Amino acid sequence: MSFRDSASYGKRQEYKAIAKLLELGFDVYSTLVDDKGIDCVIRINNRRYLDIQIKARSNTCDLKNRGYFPLLTIREKCDNYFFVLYSEFIDSYWVIPSQDIVFLASQEKTNVSENKKGKNTGKYAVRVVGTKCNPLPQFEKYKNEKGFVLLK
Repeated sequence: MSFRDSASYGKRQEYKAIAKLLELGFDVYSTLVDDKGIDCVIRINNRRYLDIQIKARSNTCDLKNRGYFPLLTIREKCDNYFFVLYSEFIDSYWVIPSQDIVFLASQEKTNVSENKKGKNTGKYAVRVVGTKCNPLPQFEKYKNEKGFVLLK
């Protein structure tokens, strides 16, 4: 993948995920700057909004990493912050509430972890598929349409 393709890959996948949200009937607002870890906002009603961070993994990364999403930042533990994770290789989305990521990281053998030391202390990593790109069953409730329902 050339630098130009690599540099624009994330933005293309953000637009693809936003298009999917619009297709599903969500009221979506794009942010101009992603300095707070928010790629778009979904308006549920007059009082409830959801902040969405979109992350994607391309076909060009190592097979074992095509469903691995490291360095996720969760600034505040709140019920309206969600991650939309996309694996191009599997052509699937996982919609995971940030609170679930925090909870799963506190449990053993969940494939979710929190960095405890070093420059990335406090950042999370989620592996939604195995090292051979087999979807992990514990993330089935977050996958594709099941996951998008969590936003309603």
